[in-house]
Amino acid sequence: MGFTGKATYSAGAVLPEFSEDMADLIGIISPYETPLLDAVGDPLRAATSTHHEWLEDELLPNKDSINDPSVSNEVDFDVANGSRFQAGDAIQAEGSEELMLVTAVSSDTLTVVRGYAGTTIEDLADGQIINILGNAAVEGGDNPRGRFTQRTRCGNYTQIFTATVEVSGTDMAAGQLGLSDEMDYQKQERLRECLRDLENAVINGQIADKRLTANIDDEQRKMEGIVQSIETNIIDAKNARLDENLINKMLRKIWEGSNGNIDLIVVGGFQKRKMNSFLNDRGRTETTYRDMVSVYESDFGVCKIITTRWMPQDTALFLDSARVNVMPLAGRSFHFKRLAGSDDYECGEIIGEYTLELKNEAAHGMIKGLAVG
Repeated sequence: MGFTGKATYSAGAVLPEFSEDMADLIGIISPYETPLLDAVGDPLRAATSTHHEWLEDELLPNKDSINDPSVSNEVDFDVANGSRFQAGDAIQAEGSEELMLVTAVSSDTLTVVRGYAGTTIEDLADGQIINILGNAAVEGGDNPRGRFTQRTRCGNYTQIFTATVEVSGTDMAAGQLGLSDEMDYQKQERLRECLRDLENAVINGQIADKRLTANIDDEQRKMEGIVQSIETNIIDAKNARLDENLINKMLRKIWEGSNGNIDLIVVGGFQKRKMNSFLNDRGRTETTYRDMVSVYESDFGVCKIITTRWMPQDTALFLDSARVNVMPLAGRSFHFKRLAGSDDYECGEIIGEYTLELKNEAAHGMIKGLAVG
């Protein structure tokens, strides 16, 4: 089902008395004008504050990296985050067959037994990834110290989208070619513009300072878009062309670092044509030439490809749609508010207030800096 602009729980609910429900108008708008909103669909709930917040958590990490330029085959070496280790951990450096047993942890320094379980000692290198294979407790021993993660409080601001509708008394009275009511026609046009701007803000929205609190005098609230929100899984293509190697590199990066289920790849028109070229001659039949990729299936999931004209042309987004919600402020989904007319015209305003909830930004990814020529 396409994006209606309402939270599912309130679909059909009566809007404030001064408002005129616009759901019938939204229903006639082509979903191709806002393909990302249509793919994400309606949220299950509405925001209840101009600064919408949610909580995120993660499991204790089971990998780290060596942070010791002089490391080689020593039994003591530094890691980036010593708090991730405890005595009894069996660990292994990535790319190595040697097992090590952690016997002590002091700040960020590990003391280990090298060549554990009869494995051969191999040289270690600064920056090498260390995987924690598990902890072996001593029978009848004391319980280990408690370890836990801190939940993170995340949030985004609501942004108001508005457009004025004005129709002269003459246009209201006169018959119009191709339409029956000039006011209704103008409502539809302004609503299309607001929905277009909403999708653009969901992708590209930026806030000047994340520390700002809502309702600052003379400060227009702006939502933070997807492009600005993603920080963890970013690949700079450095003007390389989009190809399957880059796509699979990103999908693998997300898969290795999170439980994100990437099911949407969002690109602009130029990068969509590059993805179509993956087909080469595989799309040819006797009577039809097919040169379009709409679904990309890989070892790391099946992704629907969304093309939207509001994407930066050098960027591709990889999204877990289950963690993306575009939600209205309660009672502020798109609606029409009649205003007092003045002189010889009727007027009103299309109003909607929305925010983006992008949960677990590390479950999404972005390739930037792609070639566009």
